[in-house]
Amino acid sequence: MRSPRSPTRSRRPPPTALSDPLPSGAGADSRGSRPSRRYFCPVITTVTPVDDEQLAAVAHLLRDFNEEYDEPAPAPEELASLLQRRIADGNATVLLCTDDVGGPVGVAVVRLQASLWSDALEAYLAELYVVPARRGQGFGRELLAAVLEASRAAGADYAFLITSEEDRQAQRAYEAAGFRRTEGEGGPVMWAYERDL
Repeated sequence: MRSPRSPTRSRRPPPTALSDPLPSGAGADSRGSRPSRRYFCPVITTVTPVDDEQLAAVAHLLRDFNEEYDEPAPAPEELASLLQRRIADGNATVLLCTDDVGGPVGVAVVRLQASLWSDALEAYLAELYVVPARRGQGFGRELLAAVLEASRAAGADYAFLITSEEDRQAQRAYEAAGFRRTEGEGGPVMWAYERDL
């Protein structure tokens, strides 16, 4: 039986990469030892509809995400305008992750919706992306923790996402953050369908 909270559609199952190995030599000490996973200082900011610089950074990250996986995307200027409206009308929460020098390295987009099963909201993690050069350094993990915190603060009591079957790294990261797989284990595999209207 399908859970009443299972998502029923998605534009694209995001092939999210969260925990790729460190690049060779990244952060190694003089003995060649690998550093602790917390050798960075990410800054995660909730994007507002009036911050054009943040909106532009997010739009470029999302465009890069789609291009990396050969998916179409609007031009960054158009995407920034769409994001601005979605944030302003309360239909999306957007988090921007920057590194210790202020460079944008990751983004998350959360869609909050009223639940049919409780008085709380549900949080759908629609997009989570970390630039390839900064993967495996904990940015995705920190961004995911911030997503959960922001969703709770907004009144959500449930979060869900979709990822591809092949993306084992993302699956491990989501499970480490407390998500559990709800389809395919002990029950039928569910298929996501979509169409343009």
